[in-house]
Amino acid sequence: MNGPVHRQTVFIVDDDAAVRDALALLLSLRGYATAVFACAEDFLGALAPHWRGVVVADIRMPGMSGLEMQEALARHPSRLPVIIVTAHGDLAAARHAFRWNAVDFLEKPFDHGKLLHAIDRAMGGLPPDAAAIGSRPAASALSGREREVLALVVDGVDNKAIGEKLGISNRTVEVHKSRVMNKLGARNLAELIRIANATSRSKDST
Repeated sequence: MNGPVHRQTVFIVDDDAAVRDALALLLSLRGYATAVFACAEDFLGALAPHWRGVVVADIRMPGMSGLEMQEALARHPSRLPVIIVTAHGDLAAARHAFRWNAVDFLEKPFDHGKLLHAIDRAMGGLPPDAAAIGSRPAASALSGREREVLALVVDGVDNKAIGEKLGISNRTVEVHKSRVMNKLGARNLAELIRIANATSRSKDST
């Protein structure tokens, strides 16, 4: 481990030494304090309640996965926010990450600007994607059918099952899904799930 943990710190948890070193260098050049760990067990074993900052964690690691570590963190007194990064992303993993309040879910190779933006959000104490929600059209701009399609997509229902449930064709499902993504500014399905979950939490808090 390197870097202080008495102030806002980015905790990098990844079994790939090259990734750890590259991220630590990138973030240190941007002025962030960093601490690196090769596995979830090492990080959780060292974690202290007074630590502050954000965790950037890979999903696939020997032993405990990044998603399992995220669940453990949610129950820890430090309550550190988590950004998930992975080279093996899928929608089920994205749904799981956002269900446990991930700040973001980024697929490798990811854009460094997106990572830095997610870290800034987490460091600023904002709820997941709150700034982005404010800059996008409200979910209320969706039609009733588009909201139905969105809810089913977030629940992991595939196009065929959505069509059968709503009595529409696969092509119509795709059209609705495309319109939803355009209205909410989502560039992919993982981002759509993030926005939908963040919007839901924002509504629940009002």
